[in-house]
Amino acid sequence: MSNFDFSNLGPDLILDAIESVGIYPESGLLPLNSYENRVYQFKADDSQRYVVKFYRPERWSDDTILEEHTFCDELLAHDVPLAAPIKIDGKTLFEFNDFRFCIFKSVGGRMFELDNLDQLEWLGRLLGKLHKASSNSLFQSRDTINIEQELKASTEVIKQVNFIPPYLQNTFFSDLALLTERTLEHNNTNYRTIKLHGDCHAGNILWQSHDAKSDAILVDFDDCLNGPAIQDIWMMLNGDRQEKLMQLDVLINAYEEFHDFNHAEFSLIEPLRARRMVNYMAWISNRWSDPAFPRNFSWFATDKYWEQQILAMKEQIAALNEATLKLFP
Repeated sequence: MSNFDFSNLGPDLILDAIESVGIYPESGLLPLNSYENRVYQFKADDSQRYVVKFYRPERWSDDTILEEHTFCDELLAHDVPLAAPIKIDGKTLFEFNDFRFCIFKSVGGRMFELDNLDQLEWLGRLLGKLHKASSNSLFQSRDTINIEQELKASTEVIKQVNFIPPYLQNTFFSDLALLTERTLEHNNTNYRTIKLHGDCHAGNILWQSHDAKSDAILVDFDDCLNGPAIQDIWMMLNGDRQEKLMQLDVLINAYEEFHDFNHAEFSLIEPLRARRMVNYMAWISNRWSDPAFPRNFSWFATDKYWEQQILAMKEQIAALNEATLKLFP
C-alpha cells in the first residue's frame, strides 16, 4: 500500500494556499465529495463561489496534471461544456507547502438522470463533440487503458491486504482468476485509442437549466486517459438487456451527429465493467492508510462485502458469456 498523506492539510493551510494566489475567502470551507483528492467550496470577497482542489500527494506528476488542464482548455475551445481550472497569471497549477492545487469557479446543477432519455441524447451529442475534438492526439504523460495489465496489478494489490476472511479466500481468488480469464478472452483490442474523460458516470455530470434551456456539464477530469471511445459511454447503461439497448441506441445516434463510432467497441463493454469492478477493490485497498477511507468505506472490511463481491464476480462472468449488445439499422 502507498502512504498518501493529507494529515498536514488543515484549514489554516488551505486558506493560506488560496490567498497565496490572490483569492480571499470570506466564508468557511465546505468539503465536497471527493476521496482521491481534497476539494472544498467557498465564497470569496469578490462575491464569487469557487472550488479549490488539492491533489493527492504522490498520485500525479506535474506533467500529468498539466496535461489534464491542457485537455480541458482544448475541449473548451471546441465548445465542450465542462468545469476547467481557472488561470491566474497564466498558470492553472499552484503549490503551497508541498501541496499542489488548482481552483475552479463553482458550477451548480442537478444530478444527471440515467433513466431520462432526453438527457442521454444530450449527453451523446456532448460525448460525440468531445471525442471529435480529442481524437487527433494522445496523452503523453497519462495512462492508456490496458485491461490485462490492470487486472493483474489490481489482483496483486488485493492479495496483499488482509480484509478477505479466510473462509472466503479460496472462492474469492478462484472466481477472480476466472473473471480475469473470461475478460481477456472477450477483450477486443481492435479499436482506435483516443483521449477520454475516463470516468464518465452520472456523478461527474451536472444537468443545468438556465434561460429556458437545459444542458449538461462535465466535471472531474482527474482520470482522463487514452483508450477506446466506449469507455466514456458504457457507464451510462443500466437495467436489463432491452433497457441497455434502448439507452445505447439513444446515445450512439446522438453521438454520431458529431463523430463516427466504431460499433465493434460494444464488445468491450463487459470487459471494461470487469476492469472497473476489480480496480475499485484495489483502489480502496491501496488507499486504506488514508483515514478518510476507513471512515467512509467501513463496509470494505466486513465479511458481507466480500461475500457480495463473490456474487458480483459470478454475475459479471455470466454477463461476459452473453452475446454482445448490438444495434441494428
